[in-house]
Amino acid sequence: MPILVLAEHDHASCRSATRHAVAAASKLPGDVHVLVAGHDAGGAAKEAAAIAGVAKVLHVDAAHLAQPTAENLAAQILAVAATGGYTHLVAPATGTGKNVMPRVAAKLDVAQLSDITGIESADTFVRPIYAGNAFATVQSKDAVKVITVRTTAFEAAGSGGSAAVEPVAAAAPAGGAKVTGQELTKSERPELTGARVVVSGGRGLGNGENYRKLLEPLADRLNAALGASRAAVDAGYVPNDYQVGQTGKIVAPDLYVAVGISGAIQHLAGMKDSKVIVAINKDPEAPIFQIADYGLVGDLFDVVPQLVDALPPR
Repeated sequence: MPILVLAEHDHASCRSATRHAVAAASKLPGDVHVLVAGHDAGGAAKEAAAIAGVAKVLHVDAAHLAQPTAENLAAQILAVAATGGYTHLVAPATGTGKNVMPRVAAKLDVAQLSDITGIESADTFVRPIYAGNAFATVQSKDAVKVITVRTTAFEAAGSGGSAAVEPVAAAAPAGGAKVTGQELTKSERPELTGARVVVSGGRGLGNGENYRKLLEPLADRLNAALGASRAAVDAGYVPNDYQVGQTGKIVAPDLYVAVGISGAIQHLAGMKDSKVIVAINKDPEAPIFQIADYGLVGDLFDVVPQLVDALPPR
């Protein structure tokens, strides 16, 4: 029986989270179908068709999906699932996936399997609990499994596929909520969840001006994405989409540089799978040093400029 993956995209192309979700779905028995729901999203559908492991792309084009709400996306998934015979409905555990898939599970009256990090069989999965300090193996007896995937736990699927793109009728608008406006953060830097290098700042930076003055030059030298602890976000240093942690974004870059971050358990849950962790903090007892591969005890206002000067410009 086939598996349905919800694509995340910007209409022109697929986001990296889609490739990670496809990689996870490919570990299940059955063909992988990708649902691209949007408006004028032919570019995203074409890219999805080229992802390795995808057997078919279902392309839904409708004006009300140009800025889709969770209600409309859930209705579309349910409409496709009703006729497709899907045993698994999969989405990345991103803001969109976490918003849409619980609605799908509730409508189907099944339990959602959230943020899985491993697949043992068609009905048995591994997911983190206690802020990632333990892992539970859970088995679902539901006829349809509704799943969100922790993208950092699965390598991204490659290219080289040649799946057919099949137009699918749009479900009727669900009504209720509608998008009235957006405030988008534009950046030339790598996207946070897919970056190879991440530089994150915490409350130790003191204010947003220090965050920008100290971390942006370092990120420029490393070609890094910028992140932050919840404390820094709550203090208004940076926007919410910079937040790394249990209630923010989960990252696992090749290099994670934590500047002025003490290492609260909620933050560690979002970055402890990074391959190399470098911590800079003036408190030698800061919890971040317990998981850091390299730790530097010192005043970040002295250390970071020296580090920037020592790195070659890009």
